[in-house]
Parts: sequence; C-alpha cells; structure tokens
Amino acid sequence: MPNTSVRAFGTSAPANPLAPMTITRRDPGPTDVEMEILFCGVCHSDVHTARGEWPGTNYACVPGHEIVGRVTKVGAQVTKLKVGDIGATGCMVDACRTCPSCQKGLEQFCLTGATFTYNSPDKHLGGHTFGGYSSNIVVDEAFTLRVPAGLDLAATAPLLCAGITTYSPLRHWKVGPGQKVGIVGLGGLGHMGVKFARAFGAHVVLFTTSPGKVADGLRLGAHEVVVSTDAAAMAKHASSCDFILDCVSAQHDLNAYLALLKLDGTLCLVGVPEQPLAVHAFSVIMPRRNFSGSCIGGIAETQEMLDFCAKHGIVSDIELIPIQKINEAWNRMIKQDVRYRFVIDMASLKQA
Repeated sequence: MPNTSVRAFGTSAPANPLAPMTITRRDPGPTDVEMEILFCGVCHSDVHTARGEWPGTNYACVPGHEIVGRVTKVGAQVTKLKVGDIGATGCMVDACRTCPSCQKGLEQFCLTGATFTYNSPDKHLGGHTFGGYSSNIVVDEAFTLRVPAGLDLAATAPLLCAGITTYSPLRHWKVGPGQKVGIVGLGGLGHMGVKFARAFGAHVVLFTTSPGKVADGLRLGAHEVVVSTDAAAMAKHASSCDFILDCVSAQHDLNAYLALLKLDGTLCLVGVPEQPLAVHAFSVIMPRRNFSGSCIGGIAETQEMLDFCAKHGIVSDIELIPIQKINEAWNRMIKQDVRYRFVIDMASLKQA
C-alpha cells in the first residue's frame, strides 16, 4: 500500500522538547477515512508518554488523541463519513473486534489489547502509531466518530478523552435525578464531570483543594463547592453521596472521600496517580461501600456522548494555542495553569 509523508510535532527522546518532524501515514484502504486534523486536544497522558514517565514509550513519539478533523478521503466501502464531513478520533484506532469486550462495544477493554492512537503497534505500517499532533490521520471508519453540527470544533476536541472518561462512568453507574454526586478535583477531567453530572440531573457537589476555584465550580454547574482541606465542611457531607467521581491524578487520601459515600455508594477513580493509593479496609466494609475505576469508553458510547453534548450545548472550557507553544503549554499544564484544557489549532503546523 502506498504511503504519504506528513508534518508532525513530536519528540525523539524523553528529555527532548517537542519539535517539527516528518512521519508516514498509510494511504486510505477500502474501509479507511483520512482526515485533515483541524484541532487536537492536549491530554496529560501526552506528557507522561512522551517524557517516558509511563513504561513502554516508543520513539519517535507523536502524541495526541483528542482529534477533530475534516474528511479528505474515504475508502470505497466507507459509509459512516464522506469527504467534507467533520469527523473525530479519540484514544483508539483499532481493536480485535471479536473478543467478549469488543462484542459488548467496550473496545477500550479489548482482551488482546486495543490499538491506541499513538504508541501502539501499527499493524498496517509496522513500527508504532502516531497521534494527532500532525497534519492528518488515517483511521478505519469503525473507529471514527461523527461530530454533530452546532458544536464548537476546538472545544469539542477534549471530549474525545476528557469528555468520554467522565461521561462513561456517570452513565455506567446510572447517575441521575434524586442522587447526590461528588466530583473530586476541578481540572481537565473534573470540569467535564461537573458539566455531565449536572446535565444528568444529579445534585452536584464539587470537592477541591483550591479556594480560588469555588466560583468557577459554581459557574460550571456545581450546586455546592467544598474546599476539601476544611474538615468541618467535609464532615457535613459524611455518608451522603450516592456516587463520587475522583478525577485527581495527584497523591491524595481516598479514605476521606470514601467516608462521604452512603450505604452501597460507589467511588470511581478516573485520575491516574503516580503511586498506589492506600484504601483502609474499614473505609469500604462499613457501610458496604464500593471502590472502582473506569477508562475512557467504547466507540458507540463516545458517539452517544458527542450527540448528548450537541443536544445539551456541552463542550470543554479551553485555551487555544498554536503548535509552536506546545512545550510551554505542557509546562503550564503540569503546574495546573490552564482552565481547563489546551487545544492546538493545527493550522499553525503549516508555519512550524
């Protein structure tokens, strides 16, 4: 199959900054969709992977898995999208499609391993996959998504990771009216958790360590905001939450939040702390509390989320940047100096 060289931004080693490079994309096959990438969200996973903070990074590394683009070519068998449509690709570009998880539409839990948008084995070209910090991408239509009309395209990009990461567990645990839901942490994930929990009809309580984020939490849709360093304020919510979505990736005390759950309540972790978190036995056995986790969502559920967002006017709060500022943006993101997600205007790659 013929291949095409395209512009990208990536790194050749863990300690190196991101810089312009050229990568190879396959030409579209019968079931493939090629998209010109318009916007790509910036996820903390990009930093962890490119800087070798998580094991198994392959170099050169081109990150990016929150991709919104315009379709430029389609294979002869493609029916989902046509040339000129606005499409999207999230964290996965393939899976086995036959295992029990895939058959349930849970491709992210593929038992043989999903093919992630970057840093996964590339079964078409060999080597490994390259992500959305690039001019275009080619993806099998089964792993593409339709972007509904009316959504701001730049602010839609983070929905492909931050959005589905919070939407999926709230849906799985059937969050809705009559429930009290806690969201822990107000960052890229947490701000989406607040928006979705409010849209699902729950009473939303945001827990944050930052007094400076109280007003923003209320603006985003929380009914109450609790500064979690205030022991008295935390005590008022003891044994009262039906569900808690923990969006924090820093080290923190899970037991303080497990104590806020009702009988049979669930705390779901979607943040990824670097070190293991301690869970005391009595935090879960009395009174029969549940501690779980969740990881992005399947393709069908991600499409459901995008359609829900279009219906309810939900997008991410973003700061749009040119690709030339990506290294600065990464350093700011590490310092939590963004409200609440960076998105790259990929038109800037033409000047890189």
